[in-house]
Formats: sequence, structure tokens, C-alpha cells
Amino acid sequence: MIIPREASLTKAQLEEVRGIVAEFGCEIQEIVGAHRRVYAILGPETHEVMFNRLIGLPYVDRVDHIESGYRLLDRTSELARQELVLGGVALGTDPLFIAGPCTVDPEEPTLTLETAAAVREAGGHLLRGGVWKPRTRPYSYQGDSRALDTLLEARERTGLPLVVEVMDGDQLETALALGVDVLQVGARNALNYSLLKEIGRRTAGSETWVLLKRSLSMGPVDEFLSAAEYLAAAGNPRLLLCPRGTAPALDGYRNHPDESIAQLLKEKSWAPVVGDPSHATGRAAYVPAAALAALAYGADGLALEAHVHPPRGIGDDPKQALDPETLHDTLARARAFWELLHPHKVPA
Repeated sequence: MIIPREASLTKAQLEEVRGIVAEFGCEIQEIVGAHRRVYAILGPETHEVMFNRLIGLPYVDRVDHIESGYRLLDRTSELARQELVLGGVALGTDPLFIAGPCTVDPEEPTLTLETAAAVREAGGHLLRGGVWKPRTRPYSYQGDSRALDTLLEARERTGLPLVVEVMDGDQLETALALGVDVLQVGARNALNYSLLKEIGRRTAGSETWVLLKRSLSMGPVDEFLSAAEYLAAAGNPRLLLCPRGTAPALDGYRNHPDESIAQLLKEKSWAPVVGDPSHATGRAAYVPAAALAALAYGADGLALEAHVHPPRGIGDDPKQALDPETLHDTLARARAFWELLHPHKVPA
């Protein structure tokens, strides 16, 4: 990874760098961070002469050789120095809370608008909502693009940034055109490398974030981090890693809760981790305790399903969404628990 002396390389400097690495079968990927740009070397980093030539350039501060298979996500990456702020929250300093309905019902927009108000009232920072739904059975409700109009109105009313899952290029184009703040890649697409690369390319240099959920069948932690690396390597390092339970399901839970991997992820990577106890457990009654467990294991925030009146919701809301009172109580307890875990981060 090349770190320039200034905030970024000029066009001429970048062309010179590209020319040098091309001689050794490598390419350069420009990564736009919050305050500066870094330049990843894609290809075999085994050429000492290449490194010496790059280090000798007067406008290069240093060149880091990262052995990890996820060079940009690695804790030693220059990206670990960036300050990450989302929804007004300094990630790692304060807890990030995402909440909203599993599925936005376009036939009853008032339910989503009232849910958004409840999320803001409870202290949530971002509003999540399912517009397009990945379903196991082709006859189940697949979502409706009209739901995005409802979410946009909710953002206008509450000021909460939006988290919306996209599953293909057309949905990605629509979401970006309408200014969705955080693109979610769900469990079924967490290993869809073509989609990950397309999202990374299309959002490179933008303010758009990506929330990457852990795949249902994902095994080693390194596989999760490598999937996130596809997004960063394609140009977007604004990432949230989201454990959400894996297969096979634990008896009584929807999935096998995996909040404990937060500390394993943070041991290897700088990327913020957001736990998803709603999908991990699949039952609203279990979510409050599982939310605290995720924070105890080191998560930087929570993604919760919430609905103003869960029985009237569609999708998974009737069984796993928190009602406004429970959401408010859960976030209050989570914030208090965070302060116990991070007393040095509490403002004086």
C-alpha cells in the first residue's frame, strides 16, 4: 500500500506510480478515505525492486507491505487511521444504533413513517427497511420498489439516514440514484463477489456506506473479512461488518447466534462491527439480551428490527421486531452497558 506525503497523488504522480507497478504485473487501486487517499497495490507484492523504486519517489511517504489476504481490512493498513463517522456517531467512541422494519409495506406507508419516528425517539441513528426481499420460496412476498418512496419520506421527516438491502445491479442503480445512505449486502449475497465488486466500484469516492452481513454458510472469520476486502479493493472502505447468525440453526433460535466473532474480527481488522440479534435469534423476546451480548463481545453497534405495531407488519416483523417501548428500553440499556464497558470513552 502506497501512502503519499500529501492528501493524495496528482494525476501525473498517479500515472507514474501505475507505470512502475505495471512493469511487475501489478495494478493500483485508489482508495478514498475520510481525510486522505491511499493506493493499494493489487498483485504479487514480492518484487523488492518495485518497492525500492516506489519508496524512492519524492512524493511517497512510505510503502507498506501487508502479508494478510485482506490487505486493506487488516489492522496494520493505513485505513485503520481513518476517522469513521456515520449518522453523527464517531464509530468506536459511541455506539451506533440501526433500527426499523424488516419489510416496508407500500400499502400501509403510515406504519413505516410511525416506526421511523419511534426509532428516532428511542435514540436510533439510522433507519433500516426492507424494500426488495430475498425469499427462499418464489411465491413469497419479494418486495416492492414503491417501498423506497416511503423510506425517502421517512428520512425527510426524521433526518435518519437509510439502510437498504440491494441484491442486483438494477436495485443498486435505483438505490444510488435516490441517495440511499447505506447499502446492505445480505446473507445470501455475502459471497457474491461480482456484486461486491460492482458495489465497490459504483460507490468509490462517495459518501455511501456498505453494511455487509455474514453469510449463512460462512465459516472462517477470514472468509468474512475477505468478502469485505472485495468492497474495499474496488474502492469503498466505508464498511460495517454485521454478524447475523449462521447455519445450522441452534434449537429454539432462527440461526446460530454468532455475536462472539466480534472480538475475532476486531483482533484482525479495523472495520467496525454491528451485531444483528434480530436475525440471529429470530424472536423479539430474545433480542434485548442478545443485543447486550453483542456489545459485550466488542460490537460497535446494533442493527435491530423494530415496528410500531409488529402484528401488523409483514415479512419477519410479527415475530422478531421490537415494539417502540421495547426498542426504547433496549437502546437505553445498551447505551448504559456501553458506558460500563468503555468508561474512558464517556464524555467528561
